[in-house]
Amino acid sequence: MSSHPVAETVASLMPRARTELSELVAFKSVADFDQFPKSESEGAANWVADALRAEGFQDVALLDTPDGTQSVYGYLPGPDGAKTVLLYAHYDVQPPLDEAAWTTPPFELTERDGRWYGRGAADCKGGVIMHLLALRALKANGGVPVHIKVIAEGSEEQGTGGLERYAEEHPELLAADTIVIGDTGNFRVGLPTVTSTLRGMTLVRVQIDTLEGNLHSGQFGGAAPDALAALIRVLDSLRAKDGSTTVDGLAAHASWDGLSYDEGQFRQDAKVLDGVELIGSDAVADRIWARPAVTVLGIDCP
Repeated sequence: MSSHPVAETVASLMPRARTELSELVAFKSVADFDQFPKSESEGAANWVADALRAEGFQDVALLDTPDGTQSVYGYLPGPDGAKTVLLYAHYDVQPPLDEAAWTTPPFELTERDGRWYGRGAADCKGGVIMHLLALRALKANGGVPVHIKVIAEGSEEQGTGGLERYAEEHPELLAADTIVIGDTGNFRVGLPTVTSTLRGMTLVRVQIDTLEGNLHSGQFGGAAPDALAALIRVLDSLRAKDGSTTVDGLAAHASWDGLSYDEGQFRQDAKVLDGVELIGSDAVADRIWARPAVTVLGIDCP
């Protein structure tokens, strides 16, 4: 008997997983119903619901969330007294944009060089299939040792907050001892990675007005305050000279005691251009995993 029966079971289930992923990827489930038919998202939601029912899940439901999309819920009871684990993924995807720019069709799972490509193949239809595969492997090797709840969101990529608001209104539905999310990634190919914590996020819009209207800089420049120049000063104040974050109240000197991240490898992963220095100081892992970051996403100006 192998010492890794679960791994063997997973390997044996991969052809089925590939077939299922190809079925799920085929749905054009973009939660923007001005661009893509709502029926595509509904089809993907029903596919997930049917898959949960086939695995013996109870209370399987399509939850109508306040943003007009559906999240799929199911419950698989475990042994008496066991903990409850909530498995999260989302079946909606980003729009493919220019389909002609794709090497292979976005909604057709395609294998290239040992990897599977298609919109959602990883983020996050692949997460849905990963959860199913893990549950099947556990069932075949002694059973699932915990109560399982599954929630598959239908509008994560749109950021419209439908599931968030639904959860606030129905807190017990998603209550669990632990949440496992199939939506992060491995540190590198072939190195299974558990991400235990992510940095939170706050979006801030800054508007600076200095004049009632446009003025000619030849007549007024030098004394009239320039709103864009003021905005640039404000944005520049978010970072020190070396690029470290300098936002009051955010500690910027913590260190990371886990996996290290080689600087050359990071430059390659981030596609940093030759001759351009990284921002911040100390180890790359400190900067991206232990410290806050601030990013200017855009400027609107005259």
